[in-house]
Amino acid sequence: MVKPKYAPWVDIMLRIEGPVVAQNQMLFASDWLIENPDTALDSFYYDSTPKPNGFPAQVFSDGPTQRHGTTPQFLGALISQAQETLIISTPYFVPDYSLVSILCATAYRGVEVTMVFPKHNDSFIVAATSRSYYWQLLEAGVKIYEYKPGLLHAKTLTIDGEIGLIGSTNLDLRSFDLNYENNIVFSDTTLTADIIERQYQYIADSDEVTREEVKNWSLSSRIWHNIIATMGPVL
Repeated sequence: MVKPKYAPWVDIMLRIEGPVVAQNQMLFASDWLIENPDTALDSFYYDSTPKPNGFPAQVFSDGPTQRHGTTPQFLGALISQAQETLIISTPYFVPDYSLVSILCATAYRGVEVTMVFPKHNDSFIVAATSRSYYWQLLEAGVKIYEYKPGLLHAKTLTIDGEIGLIGSTNLDLRSFDLNYENNIVFSDTTLTADIIERQYQYIADSDEVTREEVKNWSLSSRIWHNIIATMGPVL
């Protein structure tokens, strides 16, 4: 439910056609059949006909009934492919150590890494936890922006203007370990360019967070962020 205090919620949508729709249908059917095992299999329609001028795309889903660590491992493998640019937007940033490490390593090896978070988060726990990682990211050379007009809810990732990912997964432990999520990863310069254009719109409506700003945070703010980061996963 959208919380008026944080409105507008800013999201992103994608219309898809072709075999990737059949992949989504298979995902839906697998969930449906768990609760309704007597449903006839021919009740589900699958159209895997390739579309003209299509491009490679793959559904990636995860949940608590899947192998632990699948999502951060997948994201780590994907991020490690970046050679020039990596742009990520996510409303909830409560990563595990492996993801923070790969983000910093990517920036250290010269990739321009940009991350966009909401300036006013609907979860004070997430907001504080996210900011506990700012200094580590900034020291590695990651650029951080905080979106001002509303709650930026779009989960987007683009790499080198060629690879993109959108879906429901946040970069947080709930998405990694507790929630059922669904994403689409694809390789197409045109669609990726469209998403990058949207990402730059987010950045244009954001405040950049600098090392100097974080360095000047009060001691009480730093303690608060770190305490909440420690407690966050159990709250």
